[in-house]
Amino acid sequence: MNNLWIYKQLIGCMFVFNRILTDKKQYLDLLLLADEQEDMIDRYLERGDMWALDHDGVKAVCVVCNEGDGILEIKNLAVAPTSQRKGYGKAMIGFIIKWYDGYVRLRVGTGDSPLTIPFYKSCGFKEAGRIPGFFTDNYDHPIIEGGVLLKDMVILERLI
Repeated sequence: MNNLWIYKQLIGCMFVFNRILTDKKQYLDLLLLADEQEDMIDRYLERGDMWALDHDGVKAVCVVCNEGDGILEIKNLAVAPTSQRKGYGKAMIGFIIKWYDGYVRLRVGTGDSPLTIPFYKSCGFKEAGRIPGFFTDNYDHPIIEGGVLLKDMVILERLI
């Protein structure tokens, strides 16, 4: 697939969704907002499709991976700090759902954080399981988000 520019009219704004095919690490600062250990990002970055949402500059990035059996997984969704809580994360999820409409289910794994769980639930995701000790077993330092020490990964899913 070629580098695509997709225009989507949402909440009265024109957003550009650009598929990033090369030099994905140019967005490392953004990716590290959602997954703060670079070697963990390296596990999925090259095998996933990466998208950047542009609205007078890049506001968000997302990496999605085909996990087989009709399941697509969001591995990283990050919004620039100055652009958070302005609808860019929801716009990115809406775009992913429309772009990958041939899939059955969209999955995301995240920490049990008061910052992320409510966001994904507001986008139609429901808890589908947990991976006990994921963050404590796979990261070289404690991950604290929204004042909570992350231990288990919460798996959330929604139909596409």
